[in-house]
Amino acid sequence: MQEEGYILWRWKNINTLKNRDYSLKLAGLQAAGPRLSSGHPIQSVLAAKQAQIEAGIGGEERVAEVLRNKTLLFDNHILHDVSPSSDEKFQMDTNVLTPWYVVILEVKNIGGVLEFKENPHQLIRTREDGHKDGFESPIVQLERNDECLEVWLQSRNIRIPIYGAVVLAYPKQIVAVPPLKTTLLYPYLIPSFIKGIPRTEKKLDDETFNWLSAELLNSHQSFIPKPICETYKIPFRDFQPGVQCKTCGRFGMIKLPRTWECQYCKATDHLAHQQALLEWFLIFKQTITNRECRWFLQVDDIHTAKRIMQSLNLIEEGEYRYREYKMDLAKVILNQNKGFILNR
Repeated sequence: MQEEGYILWRWKNINTLKNRDYSLKLAGLQAAGPRLSSGHPIQSVLAAKQAQIEAGIGGEERVAEVLRNKTLLFDNHILHDVSPSSDEKFQMDTNVLTPWYVVILEVKNIGGVLEFKENPHQLIRTREDGHKDGFESPIVQLERNDECLEVWLQSRNIRIPIYGAVVLAYPKQIVAVPPLKTTLLYPYLIPSFIKGIPRTEKKLDDETFNWLSAELLNSHQSFIPKPICETYKIPFRDFQPGVQCKTCGRFGMIKLPRTWECQYCKATDHLAHQQALLEWFLIFKQTITNRECRWFLQVDDIHTAKRIMQSLNLIEEGEYRYREYKMDLAKVILNQNKGFILNR
């Protein structure tokens, strides 16, 4: 009970309980590109995917900024990029929980002229050159999140109205054909939309409201992407091994006692192996052996490789020459959210 009381007190004057997670998917794409030759046929595919993810993150950050700057003058808790654990996985860009209702916001940052098709549901984007692209309709995503959240709430004996809206991140996104039933907003309209929802009957008392907020927060499961090689079917040999120098950007730092030194600019970094090994798990596969570590970091000594991996508290599986190491990527996300790099 003391812990629950602490949570209630701690959240008394806090609205945003969760910000966006650090994106391992984006980090993997950013790490993969420089390790491939400039003319590699997959480069354009990775660059396009990276741009798409960055645009999505930019749109969600725009919504977060509006909600930070516009105070709602009633109890509310805001969670961005939340994926509650459930029988069916689902992810909400922004969830606004109040004692009267819940609001789900599905954020899109797609430039051009947009058409929301109803039968079948599809989002059509027309570019300036007249080229058309088709996307999964955010209406379908919003409806699915609504259904999944309702099931999640019912499993906790909570009955509360759920409202939803699709948010277009910037007014430059022109809508030629809007959806027939779903609310469509630009970020600056979000506060007035939320305030305009009737608050006639309080569904949650203060204790339940804070408890449910904690449940949403604690139920969140971070997204762990598949390695780039597995997703895009790229052979390991296509990637350049080696530890990258943060100063000059070149690969091939040399392991010295207690540090790494760039053979080109002579910069040193005693933690350079941390970022390199994270890139291994994001690019290649979910496990690493001592031999693979020596190849990737370009070190010769088996004991040096072992000490490096053990220094990162990697998860060990198997014995002797069958031993493999794994990284707890959910912990990496948590540390990055707090501004740390791995075990720093």
